[in-house]
Amino acid sequence: MLNENFVFVGIAINAVGLLSYFLDTIRGKIQPNKVSFALWSIAPIVAFFAQISQGVGVQSLMTLSVGLFPIIIFLGSFVNKKAYWKITKFDLSCGGLSLIGLLLWQITSIGNLAIFFSILADGSAYIPTLKKSWSHPESESGWPWFAVAINGLFALLTLKSFNFANSSFPAYFLIINLLTFVVIQFKVGKHFAIEKK
Repeated sequence: MLNENFVFVGIAINAVGLLSYFLDTIRGKIQPNKVSFALWSIAPIVAFFAQISQGVGVQSLMTLSVGLFPIIIFLGSFVNKKAYWKITKFDLSCGGLSLIGLLLWQITSIGNLAIFFSILADGSAYIPTLKKSWSHPESESGWPWFAVAINGLFALLTLKSFNFANSSFPAYFLIINLLTFVVIQFKVGKHFAIEKK
């Protein structure tokens, strides 16, 4: 187990990765999915307040940070027209699923259920970006996703004990960001397309 101050190291690494992503966005080098980034700023904030209500300590700051940083990317995606990614019906339907997850949290107001629905909402927001990364990995940059995954890893490594409230969101965050990194960095979708031919 790491000292819980490593949560701040994870947040700093997350910030560096997302700053790089933000700069690539405003330069038009990458095209973030606006639906994903708009919703990523909502679901983790909900999970953060749910974690606070469940007594999660400093590790909840990791969750808060992953809700605040996407707002900057979302706003940056409007700066450069080259950073535009076409929003499809599929993106909007995933966004709708994400909003349903947030609504279900509001209805239940039970801490662990709120965290579960926040993960469901956040995961639904990931689907458009994963789909885009699969078919157009050149529209993304892989290493910021790896940097962001480290945030989740450090939060997990600082836990003295594991329960759903304190470990589910960091574990989910680690897994989904590593998956996104692998899909982008190794152009997995392109390799599958070549093998099918």
